[in-house]
Amino acid sequence: MAHASLWTSSPLWVVAIFCILSPAQNFEIIEKEDIYSVVPCPAFLLFDSVAYLADMTFELPCNRKPDNVHSVVWYYQRNLGAKDTRILTRITATAVDSKRGQIQSVAHLSYDIKMFNLIVFQAQPEESGHYICGTLDGQYFYGYNVDIQPSRGAHITFADKHANPQPELKMNDFTAFTALWEWSKCDRCDVRGEQRRLGMCYLQSPYIFPRNRVSKADVAPCGSGAVPARFKPYLADRKTEILIRSCETPCYKAKKGFFGKLQSLMHSLYKLKKHIPFIPKAPTQVHTHALGENLVLACPDAKPHHSVAWDKDKERLYLADYLIGQKGSMRVFIDHGNHLNIHSVERGDKGIYYCWLDGKLKAGFRLNVVRDPLKQRKFTDPDSIYTMKTIGLTALGCLGLFLIIHCLKCISYNFRCIPFMND
Repeated sequence: MAHASLWTSSPLWVVAIFCILSPAQNFEIIEKEDIYSVVPCPAFLLFDSVAYLADMTFELPCNRKPDNVHSVVWYYQRNLGAKDTRILTRITATAVDSKRGQIQSVAHLSYDIKMFNLIVFQAQPEESGHYICGTLDGQYFYGYNVDIQPSRGAHITFADKHANPQPELKMNDFTAFTALWEWSKCDRCDVRGEQRRLGMCYLQSPYIFPRNRVSKADVAPCGSGAVPARFKPYLADRKTEILIRSCETPCYKAKKGFFGKLQSLMHSLYKLKKHIPFIPKAPTQVHTHALGENLVLACPDAKPHHSVAWDKDKERLYLADYLIGQKGSMRVFIDHGNHLNIHSVERGDKGIYYCWLDGKLKAGFRLNVVRDPLKQRKFTDPDSIYTMKTIGLTALGCLGLFLIIHCLKCISYNFRCIPFMND
């Protein structure tokens, strides 16, 4: 009776009867949910609206790719629905020789695909548009509406000036404003470094096209395809902004106790290593470059939001002196994508170039400059055109001066306005 009362008073008998009568599949445990079978595919592709500054190198992930797809292609359209669609592949203007130790950072690649993601190198405003990840048989997984805003003419502010961003542009249908990125990390440690902050042009309007996925409602980059074309003329005078200030941070933060003393000892050895010439400061690779050719160096693993700095041997290449646009003509400069550019390499450019990534020494490039015996100058080369223009203008100037002197002598001889000699 005791057992019967326990059975009848407990609700377990209900569960037992339900388990016996119910089919086993109703209690099947699914270890991994297949999101592609649960979430329905959208009727049309949506686009993430993103903005970058010209000369930046950025990566676009191929999201929502099914696991059974082992290869993807990337499509590019300037304007959505246009017929000028093209497939993006690796385009190498300068081949990389891995046997000689030359690295990818010294070669100019337009596009690259790694682990299904698209990498765009030194993007330019004309490369703005729609980037779509899919397959050759017409499957589309993810799309981006990329706005690459020009860096030429950007408003640049140095030092610790309390500069305000450009005032908002308020119209009846939209409001344009500057969206500031966070301050980057100090680009060097234990020495004076610099921090950079970017300000991109954004627009807020209820008329943003609905096929664009944005982080905030009714907000999109000014040059994005999500912005109606009738708004674009009002945004022509909006500039990107770049703020730069000095900073200084230690390479290692002191800790207490035994580990703190050990860290201080390692830091002292690290400082000693800088003064020993035969011990490299960072992993260094050798690159041989032809005399007179252009060279672009990129810090390995650097992303647009990272802080990058450059040194040559013991010289600090600060942005205050080497940022592009600081002078009318700059042969050696750092562009807004943190790439070190050397136009028409000279023998004096030989040396070791170090790059810092987020305040830590990342890599070194030992540059050797040689004369290329196979290279022949052409009249269409920029250097040849510049040389011919210089020689031609000099010859015209000399000819003009010669004619002016003889004209003055002829006038003075015929009209006796200026007597040159007394008879």
